[in-house]
Amino acid sequence: MVHSIQLVVALLAVVAVVALVARTLQVPAAILLVVAGVILALIPGLPEIHLAPELVLLVVLPPFIYSASVAMSWREFSFNLRPIALLAVGCVLFTAVATAAAMHWLLSFPWPVAFVLGAIVSPPDAVAPLSIARRMQLPRRLLVVLEGEGLANDATALILYRFAIAAVAFGVFSAPAAAETFAAIAVGEILWGIAVGWLMLRLRRFVGDPRIEITLSLLTPYIAYWPPEWLGGSGVLATVVTGLYVSWNGPRLISAATRLQGIFFWDLLIYVLEGLVFLVTGLQAHALAESLRSYSTRDLAVSALVVCGVIIGARFVWMFPATYAPRWLSAALARRDPSPPWQYPFLLAFTGVRGIVSLAAALAIPLSVADGSPFPERDLILFLTFVVILVTLVGQGLLLPAVIRWLGLANAGRQEHASDRIEEFGARRQAIEASLVRLDEIEKDKRLELDLLEHLRVQHRERLRRVDHRGHADGEHRTAQELHDQIEFSLIEAERQRVNELYRSGDLKDEARRRIEREIDLREAQLVSWRGQER
Repeated sequence: MVHSIQLVVALLAVVAVVALVARTLQVPAAILLVVAGVILALIPGLPEIHLAPELVLLVVLPPFIYSASVAMSWREFSFNLRPIALLAVGCVLFTAVATAAAMHWLLSFPWPVAFVLGAIVSPPDAVAPLSIARRMQLPRRLLVVLEGEGLANDATALILYRFAIAAVAFGVFSAPAAAETFAAIAVGEILWGIAVGWLMLRLRRFVGDPRIEITLSLLTPYIAYWPPEWLGGSGVLATVVTGLYVSWNGPRLISAATRLQGIFFWDLLIYVLEGLVFLVTGLQAHALAESLRSYSTRDLAVSALVVCGVIIGARFVWMFPATYAPRWLSAALARRDPSPPWQYPFLLAFTGVRGIVSLAAALAIPLSVADGSPFPERDLILFLTFVVILVTLVGQGLLLPAVIRWLGLANAGRQEHASDRIEEFGARRQAIEASLVRLDEIEKDKRLELDLLEHLRVQHRERLRRVDHRGHADGEHRTAQELHDQIEFSLIEAERQRVNELYRSGDLKDEARRRIEREIDLREAQLVSWRGQER
């Protein structure tokens, strides 16, 4: 146990160092973490780390999916449901079939074994591409489609994976039965996800304590994921639906204190889990190399080349017909949602990066089949999955910024971002005006001191003035606003320094210091948020 704790601490230290380097180089941390893991795995004398597939699929994956679903806008998800479904279901199935056909005809894999590999490498992981896409200010719709696909495609792949494993283990497969089971799983998980979201939100509302609420929020993805998974589904779709339900209904039922603390908790949790998962993914290189001694270098190279070429090519082959054919077939759809420029589907096709779900599924392949014989080509499937992850994550991930610039999409969403900011400032203005209207109503209904009402009115009018000033901050106004912010930061620092002096001299109790610090921190965080939006 002590050794395991020391190992986790050491891995966290590596994650922190690599993340710092990644930020300096402006490269997604996921890419460098996998590379760092491979390098560490090949250093002689270091202990081997074996990634337990149950740990990833049952412990790590649910909070990943839930957190991303809560952050996703239900309105944007539903508006883009058609392209998301075409990628998360259609493209995953197409890639799995294409990979299986290539492995069967070119490398003589039995069909069931070929479909196991196809299901494993079919779902892309959007973590690294999304971090690059956001930094380069791509159009919002591209980000939503990428994020939505990343949420839902694991469900399709894992269900297909279960069918393929059963076909290899028991030698039985029926396409009509599989289609019926797939539909039943989808409907059941959607209903279960809605039920879990509804129940957990009401339970959190009833509790009313931020610490207990955050604990319940941590339990929510597991309650959504584990029962469907245990019953033979994937659990992914149920968790996605639960997250989207909480995203849509949470603002009415979750308190402000819980939101403030919950955002920090979930950001830290996902950051640490992502770092550890990508690092440990790279660390599997040594164990995989040891298991492949029975294969020749030529066979491994040819197999890897075929698989990587097929999964990358299949996504491009699928993307353009899936983008334009529905609009050619439906004039109403073409009018409602005109065809995007070719650069959009090309970029979406290039972002087919594979990640931890593929590796976990490969590691979860049973060692033997029903008759006790070894699972066919298990070690080779593991190797090919790892190579696909390495080639797509590191290769395509590092090339993605150059491809975005070549397509002319760098900063293509800047105007959209500016429009969003105008919309945001308008909403802020209307919210403050609503508070002023409510203040007038209070003045009519209740007998209160006029000085108190006037003081509150002045405060809210000052907030309104600052919103208007920031909303039109261009040129000289922006320079004046930056000077204002610098002075505000200086004043905050002066307050913080004086509070610390009072605390150290014994003139301020610790509990009071913490309350004052929290108020100061919230003011500073708001300023930082303002400045980040303006950039």
